[in-house]
Amino acid sequence: MDTFLQDFRYALRMLLKRPVFTAVAVLALALGIGATSAIFSVVNAVLLRSLPYREPSRLVFMAETFRGRTDQSGSVSYPNFMDWRDRSESFEHLAAFTSGEFILRKGDNSERLHGASVSTDLFPLLGVSPERGRAFLPDEDKPGSSHVVLISHALWQQRFGEDPDAVGSTLSIDAKSFTIVGVMSPGFRFPFENERADLWVPVVNVFPQFINEREAHFLSVVGRLKQGVPLETAQSEMTAIAGGLAETYPDSQTGYGIELTSLHEYLVADIRSTLLLLLAAVTFVLLIACSNVANLLLAKATARQKEFALRAALGASRWRIVRQLLTESLLLALIGGGLGLLLALWGIEPLVRLAPEDIPRLNEVALDGRVLAVTALVTILTGLIFGLVPAVRASKPDLNEAIKEGSRGTSAGARHARTRSALVVIEVAMALMLLVWSGLMIKTLWGLQHVDPGFKPENVVTIQTFLPDSKYEEPAKWSSLYKELVERTREIPGVQSAASVTSLPLSGDNLKVSFEVEGAAPVTRAERSSPAYWAISPDYFATMGIRLLKGRAFTERDNAKSPPVLIVNESAAREYFPGGDPIGKRASIGYNNLTCEIVGIVADVKDESLEKEAGPGMYLAYEQTPWWFMSVVVRTTSDPANVATAVRREAAALDRDLAAGDAKTMQEYLSVAVAGPRFIVLLLEIFGGVAVVLAALGIYGVISYSVTQRTHEIGIRMALGATGGDVLRLVLGQGMRLTVMGVLLGLGASVVLTRLIAGMLYGVRPTDLGTLAAVSVGLTGVALAASFIPARRATKVDPMVALRCE
Repeated sequence: MDTFLQDFRYALRMLLKRPVFTAVAVLALALGIGATSAIFSVVNAVLLRSLPYREPSRLVFMAETFRGRTDQSGSVSYPNFMDWRDRSESFEHLAAFTSGEFILRKGDNSERLHGASVSTDLFPLLGVSPERGRAFLPDEDKPGSSHVVLISHALWQQRFGEDPDAVGSTLSIDAKSFTIVGVMSPGFRFPFENERADLWVPVVNVFPQFINEREAHFLSVVGRLKQGVPLETAQSEMTAIAGGLAETYPDSQTGYGIELTSLHEYLVADIRSTLLLLLAAVTFVLLIACSNVANLLLAKATARQKEFALRAALGASRWRIVRQLLTESLLLALIGGGLGLLLALWGIEPLVRLAPEDIPRLNEVALDGRVLAVTALVTILTGLIFGLVPAVRASKPDLNEAIKEGSRGTSAGARHARTRSALVVIEVAMALMLLVWSGLMIKTLWGLQHVDPGFKPENVVTIQTFLPDSKYEEPAKWSSLYKELVERTREIPGVQSAASVTSLPLSGDNLKVSFEVEGAAPVTRAERSSPAYWAISPDYFATMGIRLLKGRAFTERDNAKSPPVLIVNESAAREYFPGGDPIGKRASIGYNNLTCEIVGIVADVKDESLEKEAGPGMYLAYEQTPWWFMSVVVRTTSDPANVATAVRREAAALDRDLAAGDAKTMQEYLSVAVAGPRFIVLLLEIFGGVAVVLAALGIYGVISYSVTQRTHEIGIRMALGATGGDVLRLVLGQGMRLTVMGVLLGLGASVVLTRLIAGMLYGVRPTDLGTLAAVSVGLTGVALAASFIPARRATKVDPMVALRCE
C-alpha cells in the first residue's frame, strides 16, 4: 500500500506537471465515457431492466395472426379472448386490454383522459395491487355488471387532493356514472405507453356492443405462464386452440392463428436494433478516445526512456515500472470517468427529450446502480486498455542507448512510433465507419422527408373528437352532430375548408373491414381481404389535398337516404380490378353488410408510416356509415392554434360531452413519422463529429511528434539542398499513408458492418458508393489538414539549429 501511494502521488505530480497533456487526455476520455454512459442508461432502461411486474419473465404477449401474418397489430376479439382463457392449460391468467381516451365531466367542464379498458384479471396477472381500495372483482367482468373504475395516483391527487374518501365516490365518464373502487400506486402506467394513464375500466362497461362480436378485433392479450411451463409448450397448445376455433367457427376463424412472444421482447422489438446501433457507435467513440490517449502515453513514454532506464539500472523490476505507468493511466481514466459521469448526467435529459415518443419506458431512464457499475467498469477497463501497451513497451528500455548523452532515438522509440501509427490507422478506420453509418442514415432521413405522403400537409390542423356512446346510441345522432360541427367550423374566420374523418393519415389507427367485389368467385368470410377503411365527410379530399384521379368525390347528396357509395385508392383499384375500371362496379363490405357502388378513385395516402407502401383502402360517406369518433380536419389561412381553440369552443357549445382534444397539424404527424431516423442521424452526427476530431488530433499528434523526432534528419536534408516543398511532401506523405491505410481498412469493415443496419435504411443501399466515396474524401481532407500544420512547421526548421547539437 505504501508503494501504491508513492506511485499515486508521483502519477498526480506528473499529470499536474503536464497540464496540456492531462487536459487533452481527460477531455477525450470524458467524451467517450460520458457518451457511453448516457446511451447505456437508455439501453439499460429499455432493453435490460426487467418489467416492473411480478416475475416478468413469465409474461407473454399473445397476438392473433391471419394467414401467417400478424393481423391488425395482433388484435383479438372478445369472444376469442374468452375461448383462449377457458381452453388454455398453460397459463395462470389471461387478460385483455385496449388503450383509449375517456371524457371526464365535472360540472359544466369536460376533460379528455388517457386510460385503458381491461379485463378484470389484468391486475392479478401483473401482480400489482391498488394503493388504496381494491382491484376489480371477477363478477365485474360480466355484461350488465356495475360500472367501476380504478384511477391513477396522479388523478387522485389532482381531482381529489389525496382525499381518502375518494374511494367509493363517483365519476362521470363518457356520460356514465362510475364508482371509484381503488387508487393505483404512483408510477403505474400500464399499458406500456410513455404518456400518462389516468384510469382503468372493465371492457364490458365500455364496449358492450362488441362483447359477442367475434369479428370485432380490438383487444390486446397478455398471459402469465404457469410455473415451469416453457413458451414453446404454450405456443403448441395455443396453435391447437386456434385450429379448434377454426373448425367451430369456419366463417370467421379460418386462416387465423396465435403467436406468443415474451412481453418484454414484444415491447422492445421495434427499438432494439436502433439502440444497439447507437451503443456500437458510442463504443467506437470510446475506443477512438482510448487510442488517442494511448498515443499520448506512448509519446510521453518515449520522452521518458532515460528515466525508465535509470530506474532499471538502479534495480527497478519490469513489473515495478509497469505498475507505475498503469497507476498513471488509471488515474487519468478515473478523472476522465468522473467528468464523463457528469456529462452523462447532464446529457440524459436532452437525450430523452430528443428521443422518439414511441420508445417504451423512456420515463425510467436514469443513472441507476447498474449504469454506475458499468461506468466504473468501463473506466477501469479503459485505464487498463490504453495504459497497458505503453506500460509494457516502456518497461523494457535499452539501457545502453537510453543513457547515452545526446542519444536521438532508440529501437524502443521506433517500436513506439510503429505502435502509434497503428493506433492512428485504427482510429481513422473507426471514424470512417461512424461517418458511413451517419451518411446512410442522413440519406434515409432525406428520402423519408421527400416521400410523397399523398396529401398536402401545409396549413392543415386536426382536432380529434368522440362522443359518449351511452348518450348517443343512435348512429343518426352521431351523424347529425358531426355534420353540424363541421358546418360551424367552416364559419370560423381563417378557415378555408373543413371536413371530418375517422382516422388520420400516418396515425396508424385506420380501421379494416372485409371487402368482396360483386360478381367475383365466392369466398368464405375469413378469406376476404381487409383493406383500410375511412369514413369521411364531403370536402375531405379537397381539405387534405388528396388527388382525385377518376370519377367523383362525395357530396352532400351522399346521405343516409341515398344508395351507398364508396371511393377506392390506387392500390385497391390495382389489386381488386387488375386491368379493369372499377368505376360503376359494386362491392360488399363487412361494415353493416353494405353493398356499395364505386364512384371514384383517389391517390394512395401513407396511412401507417412513410417507409411502407400504402395498401388497399376505401372511403365511405360518413352519413352512410357514421361513427361516434371523428377527427375534424381544417385547412386554414390564419394561425392554426386560434382556429383549433375556436373549433373546441364550437364543440363545447354543441354538447359539453363532446370533448375535443389538443390540436395537431399534419406537419407534426410528418415530423413524428421521421422522428426515429432523425434521432439516429442526430446522435450519429454527434458521435461521428467527435470521432473525426479525435482521429484528426491523433494524426496531428503522430505527425507532430514525428517532426520533433526527425528535426535533425530534416536539418541535414535542408543543408544538402532540400527545399521547403520537399520537406512538406515528406511529412504530408507520412500522414497520408496512415490515412489511406485507415480509410481502406474502414471501407472494408463498413461494407461488412453496414449490412447489419440494412433494415433501418430507406431508399439507399448499405453499400451506397456515393456515401462511401464522400465520406472517404471528406475524412482524407480532414486528415490532410491535420497533417499540414506540423508539416508546415517542419519547413521552418533552421539547419544550423538542427545540426548544432552534433
